[in-house]
Amino acid sequence: MTTIRATRLASLVTAINVLVASGFSIAALIRPQSVLPAGSVLTEASLLFAMYAAARTIPLALFALAAIYKRATSALLILGTLAGAVQLLDAAIGLFQHDQGKFAGPLLIGVLQFFAAYLLHRSMRVTPQTKRE
Repeated sequence: MTTIRATRLASLVTAINVLVASGFSIAALIRPQSVLPAGSVLTEASLLFAMYAAARTIPLALFALAAIYKRATSALLILGTLAGAVQLLDAAIGLFQHDQGKFAGPLLIGVLQFFAAYLLHRSMRVTPQTKRE
């Protein structure tokens, strides 16, 4: 895969990843019961955890989108990998909550993100030049 195609794929997957994660964080701030497990009681702690989630996802989204806009492939690789790791950790939380939707969605996005990052990394590798004498 060419670097241009790998960059486009990584940009698309990363943009979807960070926008979805930010969307859920913002939804949790506005309407916390939309992301709480069924039967959970809304407390001040719910709002506090929503703020923590937004504090990590919104800056990540802004920096990732800036890297995409600037076509900074190295930054995209790093931020995309970080966003993928966040999704895999979110999948672990979904597994802990026994919520298939909160497990499968982040797992799928995380795996896609790592695949796109792998393709980008592989396309960016520079082959060593032979030394001229």
